[in-house]
Amino acid sequence: MSAADQQSKALAFLRISIGLIFLIFAEYKLTSTRFIRTGMAQYINQFLNEGSYPFIRPFLRNVILPHTVFFGTIVSISELLIALSLITGVLVRCASLGGLTMMLVLLFSSNYPGPQAPFWEFFGASLEHSVLSLCFIALLIAPSTHRWALLRSKQ
Repeated sequence: MSAADQQSKALAFLRISIGLIFLIFAEYKLTSTRFIRTGMAQYINQFLNEGSYPFIRPFLRNVILPHTVFFGTIVSISELLIALSLITGVLVRCASLGGLTMMLVLLFSSNYPGPQAPFWEFFGASLEHSVLSLCFIALLIAPSTHRWALLRSKQ
């Protein structure tokens, strides 16, 4: 097996694994109305009370919080679409851009270590979102391998 084949398989494993994680995220949100009806508002209030970056607080307070049912629905459906895209390998770059955007919004909404924190704590506090952000960046810059192109090359 060539190095390119090994890299392609590693990226496919990463892509499918992240897709399955997002499928789990979407499943609990879409099979119960709890997240959409009340959970999103609870998360936003928690973010505002416990550690969002100062620059994103007005957005959370003035845009998201008054419309949490709408944004909860958008988040739930987006997670499902990202999952399906990554699992099937269709529109992976679009899904990766959406996933990266979601991870960055979550990072800035919930991982602020405080104004007095040493520089390294910003990275330590963000691990739950920055690691997936890096995975989405890898999927964005990876060469796209379309099933149709692979089939044509074998003919």
